[in-house]
Amino acid sequence: MRGLYFLFLLAFSGASGLLAYENQQEVTLTVFKSTFTTNVPILVGLTYLAGMLSGWTVVGILRRSLHRVLQDPLPGEYSRTR
Repeated sequence: MRGLYFLFLLAFSGASGLLAYENQQEVTLTVFKSTFTTNVPILVGLTYLAGMLSGWTVVGILRRSLHRVLQDPLPGEYSRTR
């Protein structure tokens, strides 16, 4: 299984490297009346990192909520797990 994960990592890294090599032009991004000029690979990388951080946050919130739902009930409450 680790070999499969390594192959996926290698394929993703290769695709990211190819994207960075082939797209060296600059792009201009306007956010809230501020203008930023950067290369496409940098913009894609920052977007990917923002997606990872937001994904980890959502997973953490869901995991914590699920843990709270599955906790032992208060005394006197009906428990389905027992």
